[in-house]
Amino acid sequence: MKTLVIVTHPNIETSNWNKSWLEGLQKDGGFTIHELYKEYPDENIDVAKEQKLIEAHDRIIFQYPLYWYSSPSLLKKWFDTVLQYGWAYGPDGSKTAGKEIGAAISTYGTAASYQATGSNRFTLQELLRPIEALAEFISASYLPHFALNDTSTVTEERLAQSTKDYIHHIKTVKPLGVRQ
Repeated sequence: MKTLVIVTHPNIETSNWNKSWLEGLQKDGGFTIHELYKEYPDENIDVAKEQKLIEAHDRIIFQYPLYWYSSPSLLKKWFDTVLQYGWAYGPDGSKTAGKEIGAAISTYGTAASYQATGSNRFTLQELLRPIEALAEFISASYLPHFALNDTSTVTEERLAQSTKDYIHHIKTVKPLGVRQ
């Protein structure tokens, strides 16, 4: 299975967490890594290039820090421009059918804060419903997310373990449901 990891961090060099995950993926070598902010610093997305990249992979992981309960703006723009009618959905839109889509996110808040009784009032699974809905809409299978919470207090040991766990997750995670 060919896996594409779309890393969307506006300043990856300042991120211990997303940078560690990225370096772990690069060291493993079993993934295609695509950094949106490095590829498109002007945010002018090459739609044809992106679509070919998606077509060449079976599993797509969107890696990003959770910003205001959503993704960074360039990833949202990517969704809007790349997943086009007639290509990803609609009468002749079948290029994403059967693909697997998941998210890997880092959060500043603790795991406890992302509960119904926590300060954020919603679970990460609930906050990631737009990604799950996107997968459903384009006839892809949704993969359970991977998360690193409480990034303000991550130790080197926890970060190293999280990187190992992340790579293992991408390689072994199974879709939540199979489309019929």
